Amino acid sequence: MTAPERLGAAEARRAIAAGRLTATALLEACLERIAARDGAVAAWAFLDPGAARARARALDAGPDRGPLHGLPIGVKDIIDTHDQPAEYGSAIHAGHRPGRDSASVASARAAGAVVLGKTVTTEFANRRAGATRNPLDAARTPGGSSSGSAAAVADFQVPLALGTQTGGSVLRPAAYCGVVGFKPSFGHLGNGGVRANTEAFDTVGLMARGVEDVALLHAACLEIPFVPPGAAGIAAPRIAICRTPHWDEAAPGTHAAVTAAALAFARAGAVVGELDLPPCFAGLRAAHETVCSFEAPRNYADELARAGHLVSADFLAGRVVPGGAVTLGEFRAALRLGRACRARMDALMEEHGVDVLLTPAAPGEAPRGLADTGAATFNYLWTHLHMPCLTLPAGTGPAGMPLGVQLVARRHEDAALLAVAAWAEAVLR
Repeated sequence: MTAPERLGAAEARRAIAAGRLTATALLEACLERIAARDGAVAAWAFLDPGAARARARALDAGPDRGPLHGLPIGVKDIIDTHDQPAEYGSAIHAGHRPGRDSASVASARAAGAVVLGKTVTTEFANRRAGATRNPLDAARTPGGSSSGSAAAVADFQVPLALGTQTGGSVLRPAAYCGVVGFKPSFGHLGNGGVRANTEAFDTVGLMARGVEDVALLHAACLEIPFVPPGAAGIAAPRIAICRTPHWDEAAPGTHAAVTAAALAFARAGAVVGELDLPPCFAGLRAAHETVCSFEAPRNYADELARAGHLVSADFLAGRVVPGGAVTLGEFRAALRLGRACRARMDALMEEHGVDVLLTPAAPGEAPRGLADTGAATFNYLWTHLHMPCLTLPAGTGPAGMPLGVQLVARRHEDAALLAVAAWAEAVLR
């Protein structure tokens, strides 16, 4: 059998259910991998092997607890856990223990997950990078803000992880690290217990090494029955390339990856076309910045008032100063544009008969250096539109680092997105 730590989540779950693997054996394999590798990767802000071992032993003793029974999971340290610290990437909250689980963590535990620890986040899930390095090249960023979650999954330290996305904080690090990242429709997974930047956009996202795996975690967190994506079969998905207003900001390798994926999908039976966005969508980049800049400093008003000296210059320059310049009128106008564009996008996809859009997941390969976590150029748009989106590994760039393509479906069509993504994953593999 494949080494336990290298099993996908769904495969490991089947092995545990069949008696070929135990929760304890899987956990110990992950802990051995962490011990061997995390000095180089630095994906974890906190680990509790003792509690995880006790949990695994209890699960092995039975009964079956659900779809995640025995699966270790990493939790981004912007998400609350009742028995582990939640420091939000900030010295202000060093040692903070919230005393409760977030909604997604509570649901995962109820489904049998083993919460192994907290993964590194950028400060307040913003732009100031944490210690994590890309496991495929330690000189490159893993992306952000869900940096530790992406790196831990990519490095076979854990099969599943939770992240969050305000702009591109799940999709981009997943693309940079060569794993699958899934941001559900806005509002599907509750933000209770998440230290949010914005009420307008923040979404709990999921990372794994396969589409079936993120679908398994999604079902558990949503507390719905798990149906393997694509189980009913997909003959001819309708896919439209959407270059967005930012196509010229993508690297040539990314252009090639999207084109190659479209050709592969067409050869496999998909109906592939194109969809151009109306001119009004070009204003969403500024609208996204306006809403984030207005909301984030106000959500962190307490930290700024009582411990402002511990807030980074990056957060001040990137969020606080711009937020102070945004007027209420500008904020309201940005919200209105978002609402109008969401309705227009629903109509466009229905009018063109499109199941999913195909678009870049990131401008290119993970940038060199650890200070810059990369640009959310190809992610913020779909986050702003509240649409479910998923990134799939799609080859490598000129430096041999992963490239990703992104699939995007209409709001609330998450099951359809997962089904097409499972089909597309098989084609690309």
